[in-house]
Amino acid sequence: MNAMRISDLARAGGVGVETVRFYQRKGLLPKPRGAVQGARHYGPEDARRLRFVRQAQAAGFSLAEIAELIDLDRTGDRARARTMARERIAALDARIAQLASARESLARLAAGCAKGDAGPCPILAAFD
Repeated sequence: MNAMRISDLARAGGVGVETVRFYQRKGLLPKPRGAVQGARHYGPEDARRLRFVRQAQAAGFSLAEIAELIDLDRTGDRARARTMARERIAALDARIAQLASARESLARLAAGCAKGDAGPCPILAAFD
């Protein structure tokens, strides 16, 4: 996987070309080095970085936090990376609790709506 064009890099990362360009503008991916046969090319390190950005996003990190993680990778600041991971876990736990509560409420409303045909459905009344 040497000398990829931007479309190859995007495909390898499961994103569109515009996403690659967006990440470059945000400083998450480096601008391509030089041009070969009139086109700029990317290497394996660029593909690795793109995968890192995508996986960090999937874990819930913001683009600013991902930029910080990239910097931490260069400096080797494991303590800060660990702190960021713990903060992300706490935020995910809070979101999971919020979603579980919403699910329970909606399940109660759905059960109440199924109990009869008289009067308004509790689901519709709850959002009124």
